[in-house]
Amino acid sequence: MVGGESEKRKVVVVVGGGVAGALLAKNMQFDADVVLIDPKEYFEIPWACLRSMVEPSFAERILINHTDYLSNGRIITSRATGITESEVFTEDGQTILYDYLVLATGHADPTPRSRKDRLEQFQQADPTPRSRKDRLEQFQQDNATIKSSSSVLIIGGGRMGVELAGEISVDYPEKKVTLIHKGPRLLEFIGAKASNKALKWLKLKGVDVLLEQSVDLDSITEGERVFTTSAGKSVSADCHFVCVGRPLGSTWLQETFLKESLDKSKRLMVDKNLRVKGRRNIFAIGDITDIHEIKLGYLAQDQAAVVAKNLKLLLKGGRESKLATYKPAPAMAVVSLGRKRGVAQLPFTAISGRLPGMFKSKDLFVGRTRKMMGVGPRVV
Repeated sequence: MVGGESEKRKVVVVVGGGVAGALLAKNMQFDADVVLIDPKEYFEIPWACLRSMVEPSFAERILINHTDYLSNGRIITSRATGITESEVFTEDGQTILYDYLVLATGHADPTPRSRKDRLEQFQQADPTPRSRKDRLEQFQQDNATIKSSSSVLIIGGGRMGVELAGEISVDYPEKKVTLIHKGPRLLEFIGAKASNKALKWLKLKGVDVLLEQSVDLDSITEGERVFTTSAGKSVSADCHFVCVGRPLGSTWLQETFLKESLDKSKRLMVDKNLRVKGRRNIFAIGDITDIHEIKLGYLAQDQAAVVAKNLKLLLKGGRESKLATYKPAPAMAVVSLGRKRGVAQLPFTAISGRLPGMFKSKDLFVGRTRKMMGVGPRVV
C-alpha cells in the first residue's frame, strides 16, 4: 500500500498523464507527496502527433518520459480501475491512499487508427503503447505505411482528419488523399467561415473531400483497398486512417461511486473551482470535464494551473472562499494545414494562411510545451 497517514505531507494522486495531468503533477511535486498513475511511461504532446506520422524523427521531441519532468514524485505505470473516497485501485493490483485526487484521463487514442488498431482498441481501453520506444516504432510504422501507399483514405473531418490530410498533402504531394466526413462541413467544432477556409485549402492541395458521407467501419476488412461510402461512391485507397470515435477516458468511473457525477455524455460535472460537484477533495481537469468550451490542450493546461493553485491553498490550510475559479474560454482554435499554413477561429472572425501557420504549424507549440514541462525546447 502506497501513501498513508504516516506521511508528513498530504498525498495528491493524479490519474492520467496527459497534457493536463502531467503538468499538474509537475507543478505539485514539491508541495505534496505526488503520485501519478498512467498506463504509459511517457507524456505525449497530443496535438503534434500527426506531424510525427509524416516525420517520425519529430516524435523524439513530443514524447517525454514522466521521469524527465517528475523528479520528486512517484510514477505508477498502470491503469486506474477503481476508486473510493480515499483510495485508488490499479490494474496491477496496487491500492494508493490519497488526501486529494485529480482525475485527468481525457480522451484515449491520440492518433488515427487503421482497421488492425481498431480491433485492438476493442480489446483494451487504449491501444497506445506503454513504452516510449514502442510508441516511436509505431510512428515509424505509420510513416512506412504512408510512404508505401500511392493513395490514402482519411475517415473523419474533425481536427485530426483535417490536420492529417494537410500533413500528408504537403509532405507527400504526389499521393492521392481522400477525406470522408459524415457532416455537412469540416471542423464542425468551430465556425463555418473557418471550416470553409480549410476546405478551400485542402481542395487546392488536391485532396478529394466527400461531405455528408460515411464508411461503415465494421465492414472494413484487413487489407481493404476499395471502400464504399453511405452514398454508394467507391473510393480506392492503399491505406486508410480512422479519425473518428476517440473514446472518452471515463468508462472506468461508471463502476465507481462517482457514477452519479457523470453527465449524459459521461463527462465529470465540476464546479467553478474544478472540483467534482459535491466532492471537497476530488478535482477533474481536461477533456473529461463537462465545462462548456472547445476541448483543447492549452485550455487543459489552464485548468491544471487553476487546480494547482487551489491544491496549494488547501494544503496550506487556506480558506475555501479564496479558491481560484475557472472561466470557460471563448471559441478560439488554430488548425494547422501542413507546415506553413493554418486556419484560426477567433472570437469574432476567422483567418487563414501564413499568419496562423506561423503561430502554430511550424513547431506545433512543441518547444513551448517542452519548456513548460521543464525539459528544454529540444531533445539533448
